[in-house]
Amino acid sequence: MGSIGITSPFNTSPANPSPAAQGARGHKFRLALAWLAALCLTAALTVYGATYYPLGLEDRPLSPLHPMLRPSGVIGLKLGMLGVAMFLVIFIYPLRKRWRWLGSIGKTTQWLDFHVLLGIVAPVVVTFHASFKFQGLAGIAYWIMLVVALSGFIGRYIYAKIPHSLHAAELDMGELQAQAQAMSVELTQQSVIPADALAPLFSVPTPARVRAMSLMGLLWTMFRSDLARPWLAAGLRRRILHGGQLWFTCGGLLRSNQPELEEVIAAVRRQSSLATKMAFLERLRKAFHLWHVIHRPFSISFAILVLVHIGVVVTMGYF
Repeated sequence: MGSIGITSPFNTSPANPSPAAQGARGHKFRLALAWLAALCLTAALTVYGATYYPLGLEDRPLSPLHPMLRPSGVIGLKLGMLGVAMFLVIFIYPLRKRWRWLGSIGKTTQWLDFHVLLGIVAPVVVTFHASFKFQGLAGIAYWIMLVVALSGFIGRYIYAKIPHSLHAAELDMGELQAQAQAMSVELTQQSVIPADALAPLFSVPTPARVRAMSLMGLLWTMFRSDLARPWLAAGLRRRILHGGQLWFTCGGLLRSNQPELEEVIAAVRRQSSLATKMAFLERLRKAFHLWHVIHRPFSISFAILVLVHIGVVVTMGYF
């Protein structure tokens, strides 16, 4: 199939990236490096301790790795210190709203990306520090930490569904409607995909149905919509692509070599996501407020238990 013959209204990328775009690329690069470092550390500890961590408590002192990997060992103690340092950075994120000088450093979304990264990596580091054995006060702190991490995943998902400006300010319904109208105008100018084929991507529950949903039902409906969107986009590709192109795109799940088609699909997916966010906006704001009410006490409880644990370790002379 040859190139699709339309003039694309979607390609608005400037030839020379703006400073903001360059800063975003730098942030993505730093974030990727941090993820790579975390994966390498996890892999190294897994390989190094492969013969130690499966052992029972009574057999571990017989292992040559015990002086290194036990919680108070050479490596184990350093992992504990690294975990505490990570949690200190994690707790800096909510302070940005209170400390003006800290709020002027970087963007909220960039801080949030590293907040999420550390929220995932820190429990992994603590798990290796504890050598996969959780008992006593440290065990209680560990399980509370996992609850905090799990609730963090949920909070991050809800936050991502509340539309924000570039400065992380929440957008009101009028601004969202203006964005949706502008996208609709763009989509009406394309002739690549028939309008009737786009309808499933813009199907959202009625306001009455949204109000009647439970919180879990709300999150599940949005999550199911997010899962369905790539498959619906694949269906759009299958309407246009034929033969070998369908094979190379795995039935439309991967990007094709048709730039005009991909620009239209990207615009459709953006508007579909925006339509979903608009439908659930008010409920999402209430859910996010409720999440703060639940997440904060667990975080504070975990911080107190960590401080007590550190105090016990210092008192017992493990440092």
